[in-house]
Amino acid sequence: MNEPATNPDPAAIAVKMRVIPRDQHRISRKDISSGALRVLYRLNEAGYAAYLVGGAVRDLLLGGHPKDFDIATDATPEDVKRLFRNCRLIGRRFRLAHVVFGQEIVEVATFRGSSDDGSGDRHVVDGRILRDNVYGTIEEDAIRRDFTVNALYYDIADFSVRDYVGGYDDLDARVLRLIGDPVQRYREDPVRMLRAVRLAAKLEFAIAADAREPFADLGELLLHAPPARLFDESLKMLLAGNGAKSFRALERSGLLDDVFPLTARALAFRGGEQYRALIEAGLAGTDARIAQGKSVTPAFLFAILLWGAVRAQVEREVARGTEVNLAWQRVSHQVISEQAKHVAIPRRFGLVMQEMWTLQPRFEQRQKKRVFRLMAHPRFRAAYDFLLLRAAESPAMAELAQWWTQAQETSHEGLAEQLSAIPEAGDAALPAESVAPKKRPRSRRRGKPASPPRAAVE
Repeated sequence: MNEPATNPDPAAIAVKMRVIPRDQHRISRKDISSGALRVLYRLNEAGYAAYLVGGAVRDLLLGGHPKDFDIATDATPEDVKRLFRNCRLIGRRFRLAHVVFGQEIVEVATFRGSSDDGSGDRHVVDGRILRDNVYGTIEEDAIRRDFTVNALYYDIADFSVRDYVGGYDDLDARVLRLIGDPVQRYREDPVRMLRAVRLAAKLEFAIAADAREPFADLGELLLHAPPARLFDESLKMLLAGNGAKSFRALERSGLLDDVFPLTARALAFRGGEQYRALIEAGLAGTDARIAQGKSVTPAFLFAILLWGAVRAQVEREVARGTEVNLAWQRVSHQVISEQAKHVAIPRRFGLVMQEMWTLQPRFEQRQKKRVFRLMAHPRFRAAYDFLLLRAAESPAMAELAQWWTQAQETSHEGLAEQLSAIPEAGDAALPAESVAPKKRPRSRRRGKPASPPRAAVE
């Protein structure tokens, strides 16, 4: 869902309405969701202006299939709620109406104004806008949006497209251009730089020169952006089906070091090209899963992006004499904590990442008990998938990945017989036993029978 941009200087932006009639554009009502059409028609029938706006209009004009449909109107949120029983009002900073149709939520926003005459609800503290519910005209609403191609309005009254800031021509030219002065807009919201990179990669657009030039000087402003917000933007960038293209665009933009500094540093060191190949393969695999409608998890993606830093630091710790198990556990925690200063990593994902990393050295141990114990680990599948990505590192790693693939295809009895010939090593000889720490046994209440032990392999 699009959040309206903060206020540019209206006097600095030339606003000129252009109407593209129905027979000159490709938007068809059959490509708009039934819920969005119902909201548009009812608002129009009640005498309000009603427009499809933002990314949905942009993507429809490009021949795409939007997932979300946002609507802009001159009706207030309270007006919208009176028209729809299935409506709920949300937001404090930006008051919005959500009209719910089963699984679909249609977001309806009132035209945002540029200036407050005292009748609106705008609250600013130290330059930060805490509330901004000042309503205005469609022209004012258009110049408050971020990019010109996101300020196009589809009018349900006559099925035309309205353009106030040149977005239609930029769409034809496949150029991403900011509305207003780029430096001012980035200072208002540094995350807008990442949004520019993401949209350009997704749409295969070029970023206008004046919108790209400030990246070098203003990229460091991202260090002051809320880490939780950067986490959300990272997911949109890397887990929306365009991850490989977005990562390459992020690196070319020079902003990778401001968002994933550990990744940028690892790519710059010796062995960086091999690490880059692992990232590319991981992102391509993630994109393929998304295209097939399969589930993906941020934990796997972040584990890939930070693997170079983790492995390099573990090697340095071990070289200094740190015990291997302790090195993996300590470094995993340190790397996640350091990255979380830039991009927040929720604890539930961080724990999965640590387990995936610390299980990697255990794949090198092929003693029977250890093999079956590893295969029974809750994170075995994720760690194995990570191992497959690492197969390109060396012939030895490729052989290891192949062995574990065959091990899963072999019956329990057959694998046990095969492994019986391999002597069991003592714990001291197995520094790779660096998995998640053993759980303390839970004390049982008196009189309650103990649960039967679970088999290592079902």
